[in-house]
Amino acid sequence: MKLRRLLFMKPFNSTCPGADIAAAVQNMTNRCKIADKEQSTDCSVKFICRGVTVCCRYFIDEDAPEYAGILQELKDSPLLKKWGGKASVHTGGDIRPGDVSAVLAPDRKGERAVFPMKWGYGSRRLLINARAETAAVKPSFREDWVRHRCIVPASWYYEWEHTQDEKGRVRTGKRYRIRAEEGNMTWLCGLYHIEDGLPVFVILTREPGDEIRFIHDRMPLILPGELTDDWIRPETKPEELLRYAQTKMLFAAG
Repeated sequence: MKLRRLLFMKPFNSTCPGADIAAAVQNMTNRCKIADKEQSTDCSVKFICRGVTVCCRYFIDEDAPEYAGILQELKDSPLLKKWGGKASVHTGGDIRPGDVSAVLAPDRKGERAVFPMKWGYGSRRLLINARAETAAVKPSFREDWVRHRCIVPASWYYEWEHTQDEKGRVRTGKRYRIRAEEGNMTWLCGLYHIEDGLPVFVILTREPGDEIRFIHDRMPLILPGELTDDWIRPETKPEELLRYAQTKMLFAAG
């Protein structure tokens, strides 16, 4: 089976077995730290996020009609073997930081394709989010903002309600399932790059819509399905698509 390679602007060793990075992912729960503050949620790993922790889990319904083609392409991907069976690969269900799941990105021909990518930059500390407002100027993200954008398909994402007590300390409360009001899939915008020959991604965040602001002061950057191909094209100026971001969400506790 022919290996479909990611469109990447710098050469990388596509034959690297990736054993070291896969082992690092497997041990991530013991090694990752939150940059700003430790947070008590039921996420399975600790991680870092630029500015604020948000969207630390999402869910994929494997039976969703819109996901059928993506799922099949993921299962057919030779890249799954390159993770060496040491990373946690998920075709559906709950997806957590450090997991490998389906991500849409351009292949070497510039065509939309599905790649198994690990959620999170880095190995010693896992970076899972980037602010859409500042990604273009941050050293960790600015090249990927221009050239390496991706789409993360989800049925919904989870968020935990954040409140402050009388001493100003942040507390976590109810968990909510949140999805885009329009469409049956929620298309999360992200960035990707290559680490030790394997692709990894982060999810972009933005200010939340009014309906969900009481839950958290950030939300993922989400685009309608018809704009996902535009988002991943390297020649697209991402700033021009931000005004189309979806902010009207449906949500339920649980």
